[in-house]
Order: sequence, then C-alpha cells, then structure tokens
Amino acid sequence: MNSVFQTMTLTGSVTAAQPKQYRFELTLLNGDKINVRISPTTYYEVLRNVGDEWRDRVPEPSADEIQSQLGDGGSDPRQRDILKYLTPGRMVSVIGILAQNGEKRNFDARRVVLMHSRASEHGFEDTHWWLQQVNTLTEQWLDVLFNDTREFTINDFAERYRTNLNILGGKTDDAGQECATMSRFLYGLSSSYLLTGNERALSAARACAEYLVSAFSIVSHDRRYCFWKFGRRRSEASVRDIVPSQNLDDRNSYALYEQIYALSGLTQYYRITQDTKILSYIQMTIEAFQDFYYDRKRDDDPAFSGKGGYFSHIDTVSMRPDSPALANGAYDNVLKKNWNSIGDHIPAYMVNLLLAIDPLPEGKQDEWKKFRQLCWQIMDECVENILDHFFTDDSPFVNERFTADWKQDLTWGWQQNRGIVGHNLKISWNLTRCGNYYLSRSRELRADRLDAEAAKYDQLAARCFAKASELAEKMDKLGVDQARGGIWDAVERKANEDGVHEFAWGSTKDFWQQEQAILAYYILHNAPGQTPPRSQRFLELARACTSFWNLFFIDQDNRKIFFRTDENGRPIIEGQYGIQGGHAIAGYHAFELNFLAHIYIRMYVSKRTDDNFSLVFKPVDNQTICTLNVLPDFVPPGSVKIHSLRINGIDRQLFDSEKFTIDLKGVPNNSKVEVEFRPIRSGADSAEEIDKSRPTATRLTTTI
Repeated sequence: MNSVFQTMTLTGSVTAAQPKQYRFELTLLNGDKINVRISPTTYYEVLRNVGDEWRDRVPEPSADEIQSQLGDGGSDPRQRDILKYLTPGRMVSVIGILAQNGEKRNFDARRVVLMHSRASEHGFEDTHWWLQQVNTLTEQWLDVLFNDTREFTINDFAERYRTNLNILGGKTDDAGQECATMSRFLYGLSSSYLLTGNERALSAARACAEYLVSAFSIVSHDRRYCFWKFGRRRSEASVRDIVPSQNLDDRNSYALYEQIYALSGLTQYYRITQDTKILSYIQMTIEAFQDFYYDRKRDDDPAFSGKGGYFSHIDTVSMRPDSPALANGAYDNVLKKNWNSIGDHIPAYMVNLLLAIDPLPEGKQDEWKKFRQLCWQIMDECVENILDHFFTDDSPFVNERFTADWKQDLTWGWQQNRGIVGHNLKISWNLTRCGNYYLSRSRELRADRLDAEAAKYDQLAARCFAKASELAEKMDKLGVDQARGGIWDAVERKANEDGVHEFAWGSTKDFWQQEQAILAYYILHNAPGQTPPRSQRFLELARACTSFWNLFFIDQDNRKIFFRTDENGRPIIEGQYGIQGGHAIAGYHAFELNFLAHIYIRMYVSKRTDDNFSLVFKPVDNQTICTLNVLPDFVPPGSVKIHSLRINGIDRQLFDSEKFTIDLKGVPNNSKVEVEFRPIRSGADSAEEIDKSRPTATRLTTTI
C-alpha cells in the first residue's frame, strides 16, 4: 500500500530515547517495539482527570544531563524535550500519524501524554484521583438534572429526573424515567457519598431511593413479593406507568436483569444508611426472584425442571417463564437462561448486601438468619453455575446463553455465537471477589470447628481463582488492545480459518467494558496464588486499560463519560451513543469504577506510603440495628484492618481493628461514621514501616 496515512494511538513504555536522532523506542503490551519520530509540532502533556487543567510538572533536565546527553545539541528544543519527557521506563500514550509507502513505514508523534510528572508513577494511582473523578461526575450529574439544588426531596426526582439527556446535558424529546437506570444513578450517588462524604450526594440518594420505592415498586397483595415497573412517561395530561420492558430484547416481560438492577442502587444506599424500610423492598424482590424465576423442581409444574439457575424473563401478564408472549421472533426468551440472569446477581446487589448483613448486625441476628442463609445459597449457586456451565471447550470465550437444561443457545437475537469481552472480564473480576469471600467463610467455619464445610469453601475458592486467572489470561491475548490499551466489544467466539476471532461489528470500545477490565486486572494482580510474572502482567494490563479510560472516555468539555469510542479513542456520538443519560449508562459503571478502583489500588498496588483509604456511613436508626458492618469489599482475609474511626468528627478508640463491625450503642441517629482502613502488608510495606514515614499528629481520642 502506498501513500496511506492514518491517525493512530499507541500506548506503552519508553525503552530507549535518541534525542539527537529525534526518535524514541516505544514497547507495546505485546512486546512489539515501535520507532517513534518526534516532529517540530509534537507536544507533551500529563494525563488529566475530569475537570483538570494543565498538569505538566515534569522537572527540567539539569545542565550536567543536557551536556552529557546532548552536548552541542542542548539548545535544540526538540532534543531537550525528548530528554525531559521521554525517560526510559515511563508509560506514555502517543497520538500520531502512521505513514506507509510500500515497504517504508513511519510513525510520527503529534501528541505525547505522560501518565505522571514523575517517571515511575501513574496519576490514576495517586490518592486523590478516583475521589476527584467520582465527586466531579456526581456534581455534574446533579447540576445537569437539578441546577443548583443542594437539598433534595422526592418531588425533585418526580418532576425533574429524566433518563435521556443529550450530549450537553439538555433535554431530549424523551422525558421518560426508567427504573433500572434510575437505580443505577442511585448506586452512583451512594458510592460517591461512601468515598467522599459529600452531603449533597447523600441528600440526592435519599430522595432518589424514596422516589424509586414509591413510584416504581409493585408490591403483591400479601406484601411478600416486589416487582419493578420498567418506567414512567409524562405527557401534558398525566404520567403513565409502563410495566413491561420497552427494550427490543425484552418485550412483554419482566426481564430479570432489569429487576436485578433495580436493587443495585437500593443495596448500595442501604450500606450507608441501614434503612430497614429500603431493605424490606430488597427482601421482597429477592423472594420474587426465588419464586418466579428460579428453576427449582416443582412436581405440579413441568416448566420448572429443577436444573437450577434463573430464567431470564417472565411474562408480565401470566407471570410465567414459558409464556408464548416471550417468543419475540429472533429474541426468543421462552425458558431461557443467560449471563445476566445468573451472573449479574453477584456484582449488582449480592456482594454489597452480604457486606451489609454478614456478620448479622446486632439487633437483627435472629430475625435475619434465614435471609442471610438465602443470600449465601443464591451466591453459591450462581458461582457454581458459572463454573459448571459458562466455560466450554468450543471457545476461549465463555458461553452466555442457555436453554432451560443448560444447552448452549447459539441462535438468539444479535448474540448468536458471539462473545462480549467485558462479560468475560466481569466474570473474572467477580469470581475473584467471591474467592476472597469464600476464604473468609472458610476461616470462620474452621474457628467453629466445622472443618468439612470449611474445606468445601476452600475448594470453591480455589476453583474461583483458577478460572478467574485463566479467563483473564485468555482476554489478555484475545480481548485487550495490545497497541493502545482498553478492551474490545463483541467478537466471534469461533476463530476463522486464519485462527482470528473476528469483530462481530466494529473495532469499538464501550465504557462499561473498560470498567470490567480495569477492576479484573487490578484485583487479580494481588489475588491469592498468583505467580510474580502473572501478577506483574495483570498490573501492566490494569494500567494500560486505566490509561485508556482516563485519556479517552472522559469528556473534558462536558464533565461526563463517553459511551463508546473507536479503537484509537475518538468518541462515537452518533445516535444513541450521544445520549448522556441513556439506558444503562447513568451513574453506574463509571461510579462503580471510581469506587472500586480507589479501593483496589490502595489495597493491592503498594506505594509503601499513603495506602490508607476511608469510607463514610450514616446509619439512620442506631437503636434498631446496633452495629454497622464496614468491610469495603470482598477482600482476602487478613489483608486489611481498620486504622481509625471517627464519629461526627471525633476520633473513637477501636477494640479490634481486624473486626469490621462498629458498635453504635450510644451513637445518635444519622451520625457520620468515617472509617479509615489500612492494607496489611509484610516486610518493608508493613504498617509499622509505613508509620515511620508519616508525619506525626495529635488527635482527640475517646472511647465509645
């Protein structure tokens, strides 16, 4: 090919610099070495967070460095910039022009983005990074929807919340409110408060939760079950409730994944407040999952064969998974099971629910034993179903769709026999979390001398870690963009005659899938049983994906997140991809990334100092529930402890820093509970060594 020019992004590490030749060598994720030319118009910058101004604080090279490296060329600005910015070992993203003329090929840099002003560091691993991002995104969402409102009421959400906004945050022709999307927004508001203690976020979360349960819940006559409406639409005359899903994939149904995501925000909000009214709706919804979707054997009903797992849809009229109304042409949902109906229970609500109720809070221990047992059962079976049915020999990608008896369904709708890279990494990430939890359960069971049951959870944890690592390694080869970072979207599960898994549609990248990759590779970096080479590789992948997120998915002009980019990071904003608050985007995956990336980086990527992190809670009724569970996520046992506790601004003394249950007796309702955590490390990274590097401070301490 001759006279072919294209703009291209490349991300990697600088492995050599040749200032006098105006070149440097860039090594990509796959080990390829690219010779990059620096032109007179090449410029340099340091990675910016959302809302940031220019961040370049790279020190100038010393006179001795200039003389030894450049000699008489020290006055050439291009050579000085190469010496200054392109230090070997530094991670950079380069946006440039690839020119090809026959066998001759050159890559000329135009924009070089450094990950930090210090060569060995990455801005997105600094202590403030994700706190700033989540707070800025929160404030922007609230400003867009509610202008300058600081204290929120249920009426604010009833009158002013809209699911669909244009790319600038303005109104569209669609004034609808979608329940599952609003709950995702509630998740984001709650996560923002947990990380930052921003009272505006909590006020909005409180009003959002109240509006969700009052406007969208459908409670059965006996108050045993709760289902959730798809949405509401306002006209000039009235507001119309919409019960069945309006998505093409899910017509005429209560789609289970939408019911699941109705719980995502409520559960994260419950972690903050311990509001039992909210928990009652969570409990009623889970009861509906068990009695209407769960495939357990029923002698009087052949549709439920007892094969386990959850059906993906039920008819909103007959309330059955075998209704002919679910056969929507290519989107046949009659007696089907899929990734969303099985796996989404775990990250959407179950992890956060168990973090809140296990150990059973004092005041509810006898009352909630049966409920906790049900939660254990759901999570265990979902994990076992993933391990037993999703991994197949016909492809390195998991299978995502099934018939009632767990046979592969390779004819459904748009998916056919295609894999979604983000789903594969979401499974990897959540199997790792569950493995951590099972190790903790095993430890507790052994303490109670229940060795046989403990051994069962040890084995289940080992299976989780093994499959999580195996899948993450496969996605390294098949799902990660080795040239630029980030992960691809949809690919064919079967390779073509050349051994390539083709893109199903385009070489695009979606925001929610980047989140799955970042969290999977950060948590696996320090997962139990990792070898040093694999651990280092996972960290390298985490950083490559995180750099792509922060460089290309952040809309700096509008302080929001783009839904989709092309392979090089240019945003795609045509049609539905320009909708700021559209279905599935509003306030969930980006905020979940902010929340957990902050925790995982502090927990698993040692900087040897300043690894502490904090969460903020505000329980509403400390008399009914007298203890508060504060463990930040499912983490390996013995990997973190509570460093300090502050209630309403006053430090409180802890009796056991490795028990994550705070005694609230005597604490007024609606008190702000701030918990500071510290990773437990060994050797030079131990808490004692870290303490030596910290400035001393005097604190007011009382006993609780």
